[in-house]
Amino acid sequence: MCGITACVGSEDVSDTVLQSLENLEYRGYDSAGLALANGSGIEVSKSEGEVATLKGSARTNRLRGDVGIGHTRWSTHGPPSDDNAHPHTDCSGTVAVVHNGIIENHDQLRAELTERGHEFTSDTDTEVVPHLIEERLDDGERPEAAFRHAVGRLDGSYALAMVVDGEKHVYATRDGSPLVLGVGDGQNYLASDAPAFIEFTDQVVYLEDGDIVVVDRDGYRIADSEGREIDRPVETIDWAAESAEKAGYDHFMLKEIQEQPMALRQTLEGRIKDGKVALKDFPPGTFTDVTNVQFVACGTSYHAAMYGEQLLSQWGIPSTSYLASEYAVYPPPVDDGTLVISVTQSGETADTLEAMRVAQGNGARTLTVTNVVGSSAARESDDALFIRAGPEIGVAATKTFSSQVVALLLLGLRLADDVTGSKPSRQSELLDALADLPQQVQAVLDTSRAEHVGTQYLGDGGSFFIGRGNAYPVALEGALKFKEITYKHAEGFAAGELKHGPLALVTSETPVFAISSGRDADKLRSSISEVQTRGAPVVAVTPRSMTDIVSTADETITVPGTHPDLVPVLANVQLQLVAYHAAAHLERSIDKPRNLAKSVTVE
Repeated sequence: MCGITACVGSEDVSDTVLQSLENLEYRGYDSAGLALANGSGIEVSKSEGEVATLKGSARTNRLRGDVGIGHTRWSTHGPPSDDNAHPHTDCSGTVAVVHNGIIENHDQLRAELTERGHEFTSDTDTEVVPHLIEERLDDGERPEAAFRHAVGRLDGSYALAMVVDGEKHVYATRDGSPLVLGVGDGQNYLASDAPAFIEFTDQVVYLEDGDIVVVDRDGYRIADSEGREIDRPVETIDWAAESAEKAGYDHFMLKEIQEQPMALRQTLEGRIKDGKVALKDFPPGTFTDVTNVQFVACGTSYHAAMYGEQLLSQWGIPSTSYLASEYAVYPPPVDDGTLVISVTQSGETADTLEAMRVAQGNGARTLTVTNVVGSSAARESDDALFIRAGPEIGVAATKTFSSQVVALLLLGLRLADDVTGSKPSRQSELLDALADLPQQVQAVLDTSRAEHVGTQYLGDGGSFFIGRGNAYPVALEGALKFKEITYKHAEGFAAGELKHGPLALVTSETPVFAISSGRDADKLRSSISEVQTRGAPVVAVTPRSMTDIVSTADETITVPGTHPDLVPVLANVQLQLVAYHAAAHLERSIDKPRNLAKSVTVE
């Protein structure tokens, strides 16, 4: 989950490395550090806290160098502290390393190194790496060979970058954790994710597991573990640098909530033609051999997967959604007709990648729905469908959830046509509604009362979010957003499950958010009555036309009327705004909620 970055240039790169670290803070913000090589040694500055703290320290100390690496940390081994912050160095200060991932055999390596006289100053797994390299350098090996040998000793997942005193290069590799090369003019970059250097270059090379890259100011060389050179294509990122900036908003999360109409237009662009689904990479007949679908995902993406499962099930395709971490350990049976769809915003989520690999190992066909071209999931799966939402910096996912749901809906319609041989009822109405969805989301954003509701219903006794059918995954997602950024307890439930246990927790201090898709209104109204009888205030999130729900609830947030399969998308936007305004009222760290990171690249 940590973010690593590097830059090699002809002049001082300290500001570039610091800016890249700020761009990567969504990957971790427990501590940060950088190491600069300037021909007179390696200067290291690191500290607990956010990059802003490091920035002040680095500038006060006037650190300079034309080769640099940096790190922003999400803690796994060892608590946040100055000592545990990266970069880590060897005994002599000749080598500095930054690392994202987990080195599983670090205890064994640390014991060996300690026995040979090495001294450690941190609790991290990473610190074994510079000491391994130090030993090979002391034996007379060149830096690349020493780096390659050290990497060969590691078990686990990692993206590593190294600088060595006296060298004008950065040495880097990846295995199970993302690493992207940025190609500039007289200056080249490395990072965990392209937004780190998007304002400096839009030319990227997506490195693959086992690649070892040596970067200098004039170019780079990629080789495999045996030293054989590899050619990887240079690709152009179609994101503007401004996409990774706040653009006047107080928080990235609010900016990205407001970007949802544009994100949805991008998701839909060119994918509906003449009243039919037109997926360029999935023409009619692509899925005729599919008999059942399994979804694997984590967090917000899992809620989108549940949404997709419900759509496919109602359209006649046997479907099940699984938490990727559970699927990887307890995989269900697959057969020749099984399609496993992994849903992952970053395409680098470790649990989802492992689940996908398990499915492939068992013979399943795989397809990834992701936001990132060139991601591990996109490269490793048999097929990929890109949601095209643009970069998302806020840790709490917003626009990517909406785009995932819409992409899954389009994919589901193609599957239904191929697998069942018939189109879902009211398909033309659904496609018309999809075309209207971006402007309806805009209408929600323009007229929402979520700020009032978010500040009035803070849920001192916890909050419940309930829904039925395809409103259930949105209830789960609404609860997740609320707990992620307000730090208040919130739970989502299928509305019918309240009376089977959760009702015991309902009091007058427990706001209940009831999400209506327009279906099953009588049953949802019954659930509302159950909690109101126990004194709980009810906030209904519902189409304006659902007058019975509106009149029953204590407070209402309405959405425009549309096809019932799309109402929950609009309701979700309202719930995002409720969570945002509640967190702002409570003065929470909205873009950097405690203990969380954007891309979970460790299992």
